[in-house]
Amino acid sequence: MDALTGVKACVFDAYGTLFDTASAARRSADLLGDKAGPLAALWREKQLAYTWLRAVQGRHADFWQVTGDALDFALEALAIGRSGLRDRLMQLYLTLDPYPEVPEVLRRLRAAGLKTAILSNGTPHMIEALVAGAGLQGQFDALLSVEQAGAYKPHARVYQLALDALGLPARAIAFQSSNGWDAYGASAFGMQVVWCNRSRQPRERLPGAPDREVDTLAALPGLVGA
Repeated sequence: MDALTGVKACVFDAYGTLFDTASAARRSADLLGDKAGPLAALWREKQLAYTWLRAVQGRHADFWQVTGDALDFALEALAIGRSGLRDRLMQLYLTLDPYPEVPEVLRRLRAAGLKTAILSNGTPHMIEALVAGAGLQGQFDALLSVEQAGAYKPHARVYQLALDALGLPARAIAFQSSNGWDAYGASAFGMQVVWCNRSRQPRERLPGAPDREVDTLAALPGLVGA
């Protein structure tokens, strides 16, 4: 796979890209049993849907609220009513497991002199908690939340945050996301994009097109000359 050219920074989506969104439910399997997988999937589905629906309505709420609302829907839809479970899952969402390759990938990128950043739908507190919980403090030049733009991805204002924070043009940034719609959105904005297609989804029918597609982030350093 040919390397990208002119990359000076790597910017990452957080949820599903660096951190496993299913890990909160998985770590509560003692209470959820065989509903852990369905809960994780529905929770994530509604979480994203609520960001888009609120954006269309012009009724923004931060990602912590949206995450809680989506969880409430999922718990009710799956008829899960254990006492204290909601609070437990929400707290676990602040310390999601990083994917196993992430620490080494970040180390290699930074050793090669590349800037690194997170650009996430999460609130500043949520992003900071994820990074701290994974022991990744000091591995990023910027932790960027959509709250600074007042809009959710894939709005252009969100991707512009990375350019402003890093002082780079779009084509000097490699953007990584496991979410196809996010990868295509960043591509349409003008960034070089590596789609980390962990679940091997088909291509999106949206403006833009990722420059490279990988199964995990382990391939990223080689794609950016690190």
